[in-house]
Amino acid sequence: MDGAPGLSPVQRIAVLADIHGNLMALDAVLADIDGQGISEIVNLGDHLSGPLDPAGTAERLMQRPMSAIAGNHDQYLLTLAPDAMGLSDRFAHASLTPAHRAWLGSLPATRQSGALFLCHGTPLSDETYLLEEVVGDHQVIARGAGAVDALIGELEADILLCGHSHQPRLMRLPNGRLVLNPGSVGCPAYQDETPYPHRMECGHAMASYAVIERRGTAVDIAFRHVAYDHLAAAALAERNGRPDWAEALRSGRIGRGG
Repeated sequence: MDGAPGLSPVQRIAVLADIHGNLMALDAVLADIDGQGISEIVNLGDHLSGPLDPAGTAERLMQRPMSAIAGNHDQYLLTLAPDAMGLSDRFAHASLTPAHRAWLGSLPATRQSGALFLCHGTPLSDETYLLEEVVGDHQVIARGAGAVDALIGELEADILLCGHSHQPRLMRLPNGRLVLNPGSVGCPAYQDETPYPHRMECGHAMASYAVIERRGTAVDIAFRHVAYDHLAAAALAERNGRPDWAEALRSGRIGRGG
């Protein structure tokens, strides 16, 4: 129900990020959203890059009404030559049609949606973590509230939504604003070299997203972790020549062998 007589109506919003071409995980999340009767979805980017099913993921997203923005890997798919791309972007690039690229190109870098502000990384950079900081080789720490507030600046939004790090996190800033990262729908672990070598690991193989529930000025946040056939996704990554992705999809961790 949207609300009993005399009560403010309830608004429920599903927040997705970092699908990375994992159609199996996306379909499980969309089924979970539908099962809760949620009709409003926002999507924080990095939709397609990965060695799984980028074209199928693009088709599903193009068919589903939602407010979406582009992530850094979406930008790489549109702006880099294939020989300058990483392996995941190159795989996705080879699979996409002109219609898929046109859809990606239509997505803004940020979006204001009522009291929500959507960005992939920070409001000014889709390549910078907002709620985490890489401080040295394999050293990732939570960014302090003051530093987060400085990266947000004077934006007029009650809730700022970010992705990019694939880590489900929630922070309330001293001024009362909330900052939410829903975690990753389709890629529970990865490693990166920028600005220093580091790993991001959820430690589980489920598809992650979040639900915002608003009633008047009251806000509830729920993190959702949805089981799907992650072993089938891992097997697909193996077949496509990416054992690193296969390990991440199986365990939510990066193998320590290298």
